[in-house]
Amino acid sequence: MSSSLPLSSSDQSESISQKAVVIYSGGMDSFTILNKAKAEGFDLYAITFDYGQKHTKEIEFAKQVCLELGIEHKIIDITAINQLLQSSSLTSDIDIPEGHYEAANMKSTVVPNRNMILLSLAIGYAVDIGAEKVFYGAHAGDHSIYPDCRPEFVHAMNDVAKIANYEPIDIVTPYLNSHKSEILTDGLNMGLDYGKSWTCYNGREKACGKCGSCVERLEAFAMNNATDPLAYEV
Repeated sequence: MSSSLPLSSSDQSESISQKAVVIYSGGMDSFTILNKAKAEGFDLYAITFDYGQKHTKEIEFAKQVCLELGIEHKIIDITAINQLLQSSSLTSDIDIPEGHYEAANMKSTVVPNRNMILLSLAIGYAVDIGAEKVFYGAHAGDHSIYPDCRPEFVHAMNDVAKIANYEPIDIVTPYLNSHKSEILTDGLNMGLDYGKSWTCYNGREKACGKCGSCVERLEAFAMNNATDPLAYEV
């Protein structure tokens, strides 16, 4: 009859998964990152923000995925800030533009200072629960239109995250220099079901297929010779 020796304190610490916070919108990029981080063994704490965006449908997708994966999930209502962010078509009565992200009219989808706000809250949450990392889904496809997804912003925020508290936090952006098609390739290789993600800026029953977010998503599936499992209006 064999017996096992008790774990030493160092062995015990190695057996405990490292905590990490994931800013999880419910979209395909954060969906991929959530699953990637889970596969890498992190003890995940997902956080989804309701900041008054029109496409709140993504929040329900995020909630369902976290339930299925057994991931701790908080949905944080910060809709009070919506009154300060009315210049964006995502948070006001301005019509959602149609077309590709590289088009000038897509600038109306920029929510002022959004990622700095969300990252600041996620960093505070990470400090509070003893996590060392915050994952978020900035990627190369957003660089042209969203300043707060560009490498210079991410690197600067990472520097701040390491000195803003007694506990340094590492902001992790696995796809910072990857395009949507490359993110999708990674997710498809993991066997992910993208029918569990919502990308469309319009929160209707079906995805519109015309907003910049839909156009980029459909392009990514086409480049991967794959079919998007979401239903579209067009």
